[in-house]
Amino acid sequence: MKLSHLSLIACLFASTQALALSTDRDQPVYIDSDSQQLDMQSNQVTFLGDVKLKQGSININADKIVVTRDKNDGSIKKIEGYGKLATFSQLTDDGKTLHGEAKELYYDVSQDQLTMIDQAMLAQDDSEIRGNHIRYQISSQKLIADGKQKGDRVTTVLQPQAVQE
Repeated sequence: MKLSHLSLIACLFASTQALALSTDRDQPVYIDSDSQQLDMQSNQVTFLGDVKLKQGSININADKIVVTRDKNDGSIKKIEGYGKLATFSQLTDDGKTLHGEAKELYYDVSQDQLTMIDQAMLAQDDSEIRGNHIRYQISSQKLIADGKQKGDRVTTVLQPQAVQE
């Protein structure tokens, strides 16, 4: 598996030191779907059919979303999104939008990490990274993108205004 550690993320996403909107974690989560299934044993709720999740500036749209809560305090531990292309977006503290999409999205709330698998793409300010597997540490702005198999490539497009800073 070819692994590309992209230190260029500083050029791509940090053109103005954009951090995820710091108040998102403190906001309630709203989910709209065609149906939902609750599994009290595993503390999971599965939402099906044109699912729209919103928490502060975070938006996730998918065919299916699974939310797992902590047994002890009820906090959300992780959010999984699945679809032909599930999408993720979040505003940064400087008002820019970070946008991602993939067939599978895994958002680990406690680690503040977004993992995108299969046709993954992450973009901001018309700059983008594409690969089969992207892991993005939102708060620290660290990204690792790699191909699924040997020979798969990671594609990065850096727009001139992002490179200049």
